[in-house]
Amino acid sequence: MNKINKIQIISDVNKKSLKIKNHLIKKINQNQFQKENLIIVIGGDGFMLQTLKKFNKFRKQFYGINSGNYGFLMNKFSSKDVLKNLLKANLVTISPLEMIVKNKNNKTKKSIAINEVSILRQSRQAASLSIKQGSKQIIKKLVSDGVLVSTPAGSTAYNLSVHGPILSLNSKKLSISPISAFRPRRWKGKIVNDKTKIVITNLNPSKRPISAVADNLEVRNAKFITVKTNNKIKFNLLYDKNRSLQKKIKIEQLRKETN
Repeated sequence: MNKINKIQIISDVNKKSLKIKNHLIKKINQNQFQKENLIIVIGGDGFMLQTLKKFNKFRKQFYGINSGNYGFLMNKFSSKDVLKNLLKANLVTISPLEMIVKNKNNKTKKSIAINEVSILRQSRQAASLSIKQGSKQIIKKLVSDGVLVSTPAGSTAYNLSVHGPILSLNSKKLSISPISAFRPRRWKGKIVNDKTKIVITNLNPSKRPISAVADNLEVRNAKFITVKTNNKIKFNLLYDKNRSLQKKIKIEQLRKETN
């Protein structure tokens, strides 16, 4: 991690990321570019998620530069216009999900998820789950490979791969999507208000163990999982003027509708 003129640059360790980082350092020094409270993150979506969680208490602004594959949360690197893009970048504020898991030994683990919380079968046996929205039953018994709770920002990631709906960034909704539902076979999931507390219970933890994953943090042998939006945490993301996060989500919505 480098600090230059109050700008922090955090880079993944692959060759492409380091090359962009070195170019950026030279460019910032040459132009005496300053922008307070900014962290530039160079890498892919996974590296950005990791960095956001690491610095979530510092109320920084994050500008991502993609050096990975898809880079949905990132900006495209432009060696010529990177400083101009930084100055004109638009701010998007998002809040993560908070996952609280109680395992088979009644130990509790808490974590946040910016994209999604995924509940996954842990053995060859399908998961057997009940899902509640507060005290209201959504589904009494779901037999499946698992279930996924997604934020709008994460709705184009794993959620889209399991045929979940794409949510607009300002929708104030969460998506609950089954993963390879076996019974009821045609249950397509549910969209709920983002103020909802979602409670997922493993109906047969001894025979059908499950794991709960918040983005990339896994808790195994989960019995009870609660998922809700934590509005006390705010992540401030910066996007190039012509490639905002809202626009990226809209493009994916249109692409899905025309497929």
